[in-house]
Amino acid sequence: MNQQQIELIGYCGLYCADCIRYRSKAADLASALLNELKDTEFEKYAELKSGPTKQFNAMKQFEHFRECREVLEAIVNLQCNTPCRLGDGCPTFSCDILKCCRAKGFEGCWQCIEFESCGKFEPLESIHGDCPKENLGKIRKLGLDKWVSSRCRPYIWQK
Repeated sequence: MNQQQIELIGYCGLYCADCIRYRSKAADLASALLNELKDTEFEKYAELKSGPTKQFNAMKQFEHFRECREVLEAIVNLQCNTPCRLGDGCPTFSCDILKCCRAKGFEGCWQCIEFESCGKFEPLESIHGDCPKENLGKIRKLGLDKWVSSRCRPYIWQK
């Protein structure tokens, strides 16, 4: 396993390269689209198209343009370009797992005898299910080199 792969292993057992947010093409595309919409002043066009003026063939869907822009902005803001191991975890929340491992001098939770019952994983469960703990068990059993190719899919909708 090379250094770059090691840097992508989260303390929690997730692999940063699998994350929707890590170097997200969706965030890049949303940013490009937002720039295009701004450059063309699309918001003004949407206002005209969603209005009562019949000459513009009104389109009710454009009434939601602002909400659409807010969603695009949220997608852009989710992007993460630094693995948690090299930075301070995910940019949108404070990670207690990262803090704990660093305080204990652990490379990851797989070195902790308490990870299977640890409550610090609860914030991850709604999106990742049991994947982090499954990965930690595999890392402990197989080692980092072999685990990378047998890691579980990180999101509950991918099961």
